Amino acid sequence: MGGMVFPDIEIETLAEFDQVVARGDLSGYRVQSVNLLDRTLALLSCDTSAAVFLGCPMAADASAKVRADGALVFPPVPDLPFNPYRGLLYTPQELFDALPSGYEATPDAQTYAWLQEAKADGDVFSSMLRSIHDDAISDALDEHLTGARVVGVMGGHAMARGTAEYAGAARLGRSLARAGLTVATGGGPGAMEAANLGAYLSPAPDEAVEEALELLAKAPSFVPSVSDWARAAFAVRERFPAGGDSVGIPTWFYGHEPPNAFAGHIAKYFANATREDGLLARSTAGVVFLPGAAGTVQEIFDNATPNYYGSRGEATPMILVDRAHWTERLPAWPLLRALAAGRPMESRIALVDSVDEVPETLAAFG
Repeated sequence: MGGMVFPDIEIETLAEFDQVVARGDLSGYRVQSVNLLDRTLALLSCDTSAAVFLGCPMAADASAKVRADGALVFPPVPDLPFNPYRGLLYTPQELFDALPSGYEATPDAQTYAWLQEAKADGDVFSSMLRSIHDDAISDALDEHLTGARVVGVMGGHAMARGTAEYAGAARLGRSLARAGLTVATGGGPGAMEAANLGAYLSPAPDEAVEEALELLAKAPSFVPSVSDWARAAFAVRERFPAGGDSVGIPTWFYGHEPPNAFAGHIAKYFANATREDGLLARSTAGVVFLPGAAGTVQEIFDNATPNYYGSRGEATPMILVDRAHWTERLPAWPLLRALAAGRPMESRIALVDSVDEVPETLAAFG
């Protein structure tokens, strides 16, 4: 299989659909969540045999024709607050649509409410929809990150805006983005938001960071009001509209934690285990662990395991930030160092005192 090049058979936008149809043949293509109600003539006049249509609205005569051709048609599912067949990652604007009416009115909050009901009734159809959605998100995430050098930044959700720690995480995100790396976080509040914020402000002048931090400090936490917390973030986005890109990978499993608005692309999952493993596996340029609690400790050893066994190839760099935190408060570093002893990963782990040391340390790993 090595060296084989597979054709791109996925169509995820109307523009891509039109380009393919211009050649007169949709046979074998996978058309993913594209509204085809205005493309009836195109569907009636081109070959759609062996095609697959995933959640594509289309006129009844077009649907009948493509089915007669032998295409598989998975129709849109009505009355869902999310699209299980989506072909692209989320944007903050999409997840926080209707925020002026309060966070509870947003697609993000409504999807979490749906999840709570679906888990309670145990419906296999709901479970299937969640699985289809998460697989589609993974596919979109892989496509988005093709060719990128991704560095993961992990840390706790409790890190408040307005603190020195939050400002440090923002500086880190900015430095990594300016070094040409794609910052990927768990996509939530706290340290995750700060790193995405830094990447978002990487094209802006240095003073923009201080101004943004001041604006955000007016709503230090998503508790008690997610609405106020999110509105402060969008005020920063409005003040600095031309932000840099980064990735957030949150989960509705932790529905009380909203996604942050500074990741340009958001891969939000229903299954937390899929999300956790996917985030670490895609951080091919290394992972930085800021101070956190149980979730961050879990991520350290989730990342250490494939490095220990070499199951993903060469060990990826792991940098733990804050010596006192990781040796005294939560002594994960001594265990990580003991695990690494005598193995290839031993030369790929580091403990540093501050975020300012991370870029140089990461660069030294090559």
